[in-house]
Amino acid sequence: MNLSKIKTGIVILLFVLLIGLLYSSGWKYGRFMDPVERSQILPTNRPPPMTPLPGEAPGRTDVLTMTTWSAPVVWEGTFDPVLLDSHYQTKNLTIAATVFAQGKYIRFLKRFLETMEQHFFIGFNVHVFVYTDQPNEVPQVKMSSGRQRTVKTVHTLNRWQEITSSRMFLVQALIEEELHDYADFIFCLDVDSEFHGHWGTESLGELVGVLHPGYYKTDRSGFPYERRPISKAYIAPEDGDFYYAMGAFGGNLQQVHQLTQNCSINFWDDATKGIEAAWQEESHINRYMWINKPSKVLSPEYQWQDFKAQDPEVHIIRFSGIVKNYAEIRPNWV
Repeated sequence: MNLSKIKTGIVILLFVLLIGLLYSSGWKYGRFMDPVERSQILPTNRPPPMTPLPGEAPGRTDVLTMTTWSAPVVWEGTFDPVLLDSHYQTKNLTIAATVFAQGKYIRFLKRFLETMEQHFFIGFNVHVFVYTDQPNEVPQVKMSSGRQRTVKTVHTLNRWQEITSSRMFLVQALIEEELHDYADFIFCLDVDSEFHGHWGTESLGELVGVLHPGYYKTDRSGFPYERRPISKAYIAPEDGDFYYAMGAFGGNLQQVHQLTQNCSINFWDDATKGIEAAWQEESHINRYMWINKPSKVLSPEYQWQDFKAQDPEVHIIRFSGIVKNYAEIRPNWV
């Protein structure tokens, strides 16, 4: 047996073991559905949303504020942050957040954590989980009452594509092993970003996606979806709603668990075929959210890019990716 056949056999064995692990966890979060089968279900519209909460209002006519499946699109001017946050204060919510700071990305963690303390769910219970291969380099940022940070050590990975794909499995495991007892919502955020404005309860929903700042005004034909039918991230040219950013997404535990479980399986399925989706994690998230419509969509205010000029309809930037040299921080950047 030659070396290539041995490698192929190992990959297939690992894939089978992962499938078994993911399937065994599926019963914990509501009615079980085969996640591979789930990924092939044709999209269906969600039922109309519940009665708006205090502080929610249309408020804007220059931007899209409601999707075709009746999910709100959150922009500045479509909600009252004081009324909404006060409504949720009585519920004693805990918001979990994950951030991955591996390799040279550790340099961005201090500003991420500092600005998070200033803007992210202020006045609520927040638990931040930092995943890093350099635990001794995690900065000591003072946290307010009701907020805590847990550092989780992960292996060093050489390829940035492997880092992005591993995040889904690790977030899934976190929900299963630790969060189901006490957290209510979870957001997965990119470390090479900073907070600039209020991010609060207006962002809460069952499944929450964020409009990519580079494509929210682009026709779907211009979205960089995965277009190869062989990939589990495939979206046909006539399909798709929006192009969602991978730098921020979230929701309640059950919905984010289903998303991360599905994407983990589909990563491995693609790997057995020797392919990677066009934009790895982001491509799989877009496939999932086309099929499983988000219950709330956040505007590009929640994932801007510092190198972009602020568009007129963007009245505030809440969270934004910083300018960086990818060739320097990603050794294998192509």
